[in-house]
Amino acid sequence: MSQNPLMPVEEALASLLAMADAQRLPESETLAVDQARQRVLATDLVATLDLPPWPNSAMDGYALNLQHWDGAPLPVAQTVFAGQPGAPLQPGSCARIFTGAPVPEGADCVEMQENVELLEDGRVRFTQALKTGQNIRPQGQENRAGEVLLQAGKRLGPFELAVAAAQGCTELQVVRRPRVALLSTGDELLEPGTPMRPGCIYNSNRTLLRHWLDALGCEVIDAGILPDRPQHTRLRLEQLQHGADLILTTGGVSAGDADCLGQVLRDSGRPLFWKLAIKPGKPLTVGYFGQVPVIGLPGNPASALVTFGLLARAYLLRLQGVQEVAPLSVEVPVAFAWPKAGKRREYLRARLENGRAVLYPNQSSGVLLGASWADGLVEIVEGRTLQAGDRAPFIPFSELF
Repeated sequence: MSQNPLMPVEEALASLLAMADAQRLPESETLAVDQARQRVLATDLVATLDLPPWPNSAMDGYALNLQHWDGAPLPVAQTVFAGQPGAPLQPGSCARIFTGAPVPEGADCVEMQENVELLEDGRVRFTQALKTGQNIRPQGQENRAGEVLLQAGKRLGPFELAVAAAQGCTELQVVRRPRVALLSTGDELLEPGTPMRPGCIYNSNRTLLRHWLDALGCEVIDAGILPDRPQHTRLRLEQLQHGADLILTTGGVSAGDADCLGQVLRDSGRPLFWKLAIKPGKPLTVGYFGQVPVIGLPGNPASALVTFGLLARAYLLRLQGVQEVAPLSVEVPVAFAWPKAGKRREYLRARLENGRAVLYPNQSSGVLLGASWADGLVEIVEGRTLQAGDRAPFIPFSELF
């Protein structure tokens, strides 16, 4: 366990990725392409055919052979539609052709219809300079058979699934979904739908993380809410270590008497690190219980959001074989001042207005509404101050989901 009471964010991330690399899920399953969205490719997708499979027209127009053309108007010998291969081009003629249609054998140029003149006798006069290969998509322009189109470890979104469909694929081999046991801790927590009691709050973290885990391609084992009792916590962790790839908890990781998760992990598990130089989210705890990794997120909603989005998310993607796990971060001007340099990396809920990052007024770690209002997180590194107009990294929420 790190001796530094406040571990830097980069060090914590590196440790989590090393854990995931050591634990990498070896199992895979076959899914229909239409069911594989957000899953991770288990094997390379290799092209089985050239794309396009034959030269085709990029325009509605007329196909001709420049090598045998003397510049005179040409008669139209045939019409070629998409999906209907034409006959070889007759010498001294041209072919009416439409976008996507196979270029007739013998043609080496397509001129767009806007640049031709139709004569009364049905012939076509070409009015612009022409060149060989003009407006023709050659066979294999996109890919050749045998090329690796998508590498194993690629997360499958709409574009990747469309690439597979363009090869005629109906199924893909994907990594098994990580099984994540989701556990909330705290005597104060109630599930929505139960009567409110004095001193209690409804459990929003469960809903947030359940949907987020689903978006990351995980299978969620709902482990419910644990009371603040060390013996209950220890027993539940013992139960959950069988069949789970990760135990993900919220709450109970600070240093208070009621923070049982951190206490049990330190007493009966194998903690790796605790307390990060991050705000919000300082009490994040990571370790093992038995052979199963445990990521203990803070209980405050904004703290859980930030630490899951920046750290647990990366771990879960790498566990599935994804190599590029860092979310896109863009530099944007800020519309606020940050005059006091902090000792921890800060992530502020903000949204872009006229290209500038505007802060949600209440940055308390217990306030969840700001995440719905915001577009993403402004990152302020340790020791930095800002004036309005300065630029700072901005991580869109869309990148984290």
